[in-house]
Amino acid sequence: MRTLPTVVAYRLLGGVGAGLLACAGLAAGALPVGAHTAWWSALRQLAGPGLLCGYAGLTLLVAAWWWAGRRLPGTRLTVRHAASTLACWAGPLLVTPPLFSRDAYSYLAQGAMVLADLDVYRHGVAQLGGALAGEVPQMWQQTPAPYGPVFLAAAAAVSGVTGGTVVPGVFGLRLVAVAGVALLVAYLPRLARHCGVDPAAALWLGVLNPLVPLHLVAGAHNEAVMLGLLVAGLSLAFEHRYGAATVLVTLAALVKVPAVVGLLVVVSLAARHRGLPASVARTAGFAAGTAAAVSWATGIGYGWVGALGTPVYRHSWSISSALGRVASRATGRLGLHLGDTPMRLCLALGGAAVLAVAVAVWWHRRRLGPAYALGLVLVAVALLGPATRPWYPLLGSGAESRRR
Repeated sequence: MRTLPTVVAYRLLGGVGAGLLACAGLAAGALPVGAHTAWWSALRQLAGPGLLCGYAGLTLLVAAWWWAGRRLPGTRLTVRHAASTLACWAGPLLVTPPLFSRDAYSYLAQGAMVLADLDVYRHGVAQLGGALAGEVPQMWQQTPAPYGPVFLAAAAAVSGVTGGTVVPGVFGLRLVAVAGVALLVAYLPRLARHCGVDPAAALWLGVLNPLVPLHLVAGAHNEAVMLGLLVAGLSLAFEHRYGAATVLVTLAALVKVPAVVGLLVVVSLAARHRGLPASVARTAGFAAGTAAAVSWATGIGYGWVGALGTPVYRHSWSISSALGRVASRATGRLGLHLGDTPMRLCLALGGAAVLAVAVAVWWHRRRLGPAYALGLVLVAVALLGPATRPWYPLLGSGAESRRR
């Protein structure tokens, strides 16, 4: 069994690493461009030392996570222990500028657009204008929101409560992300037990993973809410609460659309008791009703359906988009001016590859298990879709957990 000094040691090690990362964020993080006070300017002059501090902190945090994982065999990592450890590792990152990404500023600006009755699914944040929109990188100024009404309503609430101010707004978005992580902490062990996976290993890989404090908390990314709702819904599906499961998975998809694949798991589990046709009809009805109710209640409408085709490939990287760039350059050197056709073709091939993976996984779902199969599909989406982000591996972390 783990001794108390060992637990305290790796919590302290990770906490020190997170503290160093928080200090690094003050100098080399995604600082507000609209802040011109003397102390903000002074912090920007320390970007070089801040990067070194950040690398040191990242090393300590990863080492603490690995140390905790080495102690797993023969021990019992409970929800309480995981939550306490994550609090030590993520707490300092709640009060630092966003790390590795300026997405939080985009979320706040899009929330302000919702409050101003501007169509976020037709216009970029440039339509909002002002200081808040100025925090969003130029390459995303004209890009409509690719997020669902659940998250945009949450971003609008944060933007409204904080008056559109940047620092309180980022903190508010982090609280929203923490709520998503809390769902993950609570429901991931339950899902792991249903799938024959060691709950301790699932908590170590899916909750204590350094990507969680670094990106879901410090970056305030909306994948935190999506993952929390998705895992909660899948756990309820294994407990035969198919209606509630469908509602939660649909809410996750109304944060970011990849979570919609989780409905296939709900159908697969329900079909064991009610038959496939009845399960498909019931799940589709609950999902459609949930989507309609949320779209009406938030006042955002159904623009999110058309926004699913938002062109993100111009500024995003993945295996598919990288191949598209190579193809575009190759055809250009050959004297063929095909515009964005090579990119669109490679993205279409990537989508076809994801579909092929989904079909293969569905064919072998009984051997793989529904949740494991879903993890594989989400990994394929993360790698072969239009964009791959550093925190996307969390989408398929359940697929990598060790089985008992």
